[in-house]
Parts: sequence; structure tokens; C-alpha cells
Amino acid sequence: MKRIFEILEDDARATPEQISTMLGIPVSKVEEAIKKAEQARAILKYKTIIDWPKLGKEEVWALIEVRVTPQRDRGFDAIAERIYSFPQVYSAYLVSGTYDLAILVRVKNMQEVSSFVTEKLAPLEDVQSTVTHFFLRRYKADGEITEPPEEFKRLPITL
Repeated sequence: MKRIFEILEDDARATPEQISTMLGIPVSKVEEAIKKAEQARAILKYKTIIDWPKLGKEEVWALIEVRVTPQRDRGFDAIAERIYSFPQVYSAYLVSGTYDLAILVRVKNMQEVSSFVTEKLAPLEDVQSTVTHFFLRRYKADGEITEPPEEFKRLPITL
């Protein structure tokens, strides 16, 4: 059954019929496995990866490292929940190392990142400090190469 989900993870448009043919199992078994996984929230979302700048929509991605004070009895969960509830937050992770949380934001421009950090994130009581990293170029996203490598062409030597 794990193979069903590997196929869906690679191609969310794969139909139960296609998966059934690929794996040689009945369509009803595939549909049942998918339905159970959706109900258990093992399948969280079906997703399309879009390279928005190629379609004329500019966006800014930033990784914000956040050091927080964990709360008694709740640890990092309560402050993480407050942070990931903001609409600017695309992903949020508890991490090891110098900082406690890694927050990925996706917004229209750098000013929105600045406003988010200064007006919403930094003022939170349990936030000790933040460090913001702006993404300058995206080479690979969700396992897909966004820009194939350019072929290096050597200039001819002329005398």
C-alpha cells in the first residue's frame, strides 16, 4: 500500500485507475487506501508546483530563524501554533541548533517580510530573537528542478 502514496506524492493527478494498473491491484483497494489516508490526515493536500515568476507573478520567499522561550507544560508547541497561524507563514518547523523554529514565508515583496517580522513576529512575548534570510534564486522545489542547468559553452580561442 505504501507504493500508492509514493505514486501520489510524485504525481497528485494520478487516478485510482492509473495506480491500479501500475500496481496490479483492484481499483477499489486503491480508492479505499486513499480515502482512509485522507480521513487520517496522512494525505494533507494534493499540490501543483508553479513557478510563478515565469507567469509574471513576483514573490519573495524568506526563511526566518526564531529563538523562543518554551512555555511550561506546552514546550514549543504553543508559540509555534501562534506563529504558523499567520497567513504569511508557508511552513513552520521545530529545528535543532542555534534557533528553535524555522519559518518559511512567501509574500509579495520584501516590505511584507519586514512588516511581518517587525509588527507580528518579533513583538510576540515568547520570541527572543529572529534572523531573516531572503531566497535569491530557486533551483529546486518540492523535489523538482526549477531551472535546468545551463550548458557551459567555452569561447573559441582566437589568435
